[in-house]
Amino acid sequence: MSDPSAPRLSQTYAEVEDALLSRWPETRLEPSLDRIAAFTELLGDPQRAFRVVHLTGTNGKTSTSRMIDTLLRGLDLRTGRFTSPHVERMSERIGIDGEPLDDEAFVRAFNDVAPFTHLVDADQPHPLSFFETIVGMAFAAFADAPVDVAVVEVGMGGTWDATNVADGDVAVVLPIGVDHASYLGDTPAAIAEEKAGIIKPGSIVVVAQQLPEVAEVLVRRALEVGATMAREGAEFGVESRVPAVGGQLLSLRGLRATYDDVFLPLYGAHQAQNAAVALAAVEAFAGEAPLDEDIVRAAFAEVTSPGRLEVVRRSPTIVLDAAHNPHGAEATAAALEDSFTFDPLIGVMGVMGDKDHEGLLGAFEPHLAHLVCTQNSTSRALPAAELGRAARAVFGDDRVSVVPDLAAAIDAATALAEAGEAFGDALGSGAVLVTGSVVTVGEARTMLTRTSGGQRR
Repeated sequence: MSDPSAPRLSQTYAEVEDALLSRWPETRLEPSLDRIAAFTELLGDPQRAFRVVHLTGTNGKTSTSRMIDTLLRGLDLRTGRFTSPHVERMSERIGIDGEPLDDEAFVRAFNDVAPFTHLVDADQPHPLSFFETIVGMAFAAFADAPVDVAVVEVGMGGTWDATNVADGDVAVVLPIGVDHASYLGDTPAAIAEEKAGIIKPGSIVVVAQQLPEVAEVLVRRALEVGATMAREGAEFGVESRVPAVGGQLLSLRGLRATYDDVFLPLYGAHQAQNAAVALAAVEAFAGEAPLDEDIVRAAFAEVTSPGRLEVVRRSPTIVLDAAHNPHGAEATAAALEDSFTFDPLIGVMGVMGDKDHEGLLGAFEPHLAHLVCTQNSTSRALPAAELGRAARAVFGDDRVSVVPDLAAAIDAATALAEAGEAFGDALGSGAVLVTGSVVTVGEARTMLTRTSGGQRR
């Protein structure tokens, strides 16, 4: 006879979404690995069935993880990739061989672990969260595939992040700044203490350029656990970069060799630095021999990163970028200046209520002719009117509009960009930048890249 307390298996993608969203949200944290450790133990510790490249940092994790994934597949390795948050669909978080799980596979991955969720819920002081559950799904799906290596991006922090039940052969630490301050600490050094928890005994840690106080924390952790450290600017880095049509041409100094004439179809100095980190991480993972230069060039030429300075429409150009903190906004603004000649550039911004929206506004103000303040559909969104009040203090009254509906906000910004002569520029020279949040960018991407019939343009 079946157990009436056991969860009912889901039949559709929508049912899985509902079941996951009914759990603790990602923003509700209780610093413990007890629940995820109990969960993965019941699942047979799938995270030990493959090697792991583990990434943390404030910005750049998703782009870098996509580069690492592509390079590893170029080495004929079967890969899994776990990333968060998603841009458009929840299933994007779990990928195998470079592709997100399709709906059927996502439902199957959930049903494979669902019978164990209620056992953990019943045995722990707090139930499994949304994030813990989807991490368990990912690890189980990777073991079932099976993959050779998983590229795993932390959700938030490091030490207490659910992904940290996995031990990375290579730990990657992207630039650390202040974000999620209410959860992780209000200084870069304090945040680095939490993120350094992914550096495991005997691992190799690949470190992007950091503030001195952050680097000190990471070096101390590496020494404590006997990890080998490779640092951007010392052991590896960007030798040169030249903006090119559709991206940039790079020379990258890796741990084993220098790789010239590498085309990266992403924009900005920050993406070049992400590429150097990704290359060093894969070299560290692969061993002592240099990588084949043709494989490196071919892999980087294939890299995509949706919602990261992504051009989704022309006439006028509409660019999506998920910058959601001042550090990310500064990198985006620098890339726009470096790679494009938009004039005027009209911003559409929708942010989450717990983010440093004033810092975002300050970073973008020198680069935007006008800002349309809006909001995404989630309950965590900062109301457009509140963002507008803050924006007027930074931009001035005449450079700010408030349009709460995202679709209408994009239409308003498009009209301003098309009327470039109103700002003293040639007609049609303008562009629109949609930014401020991964959720805002994801909702905009869904609107802008699908026809009314639901198909990609």
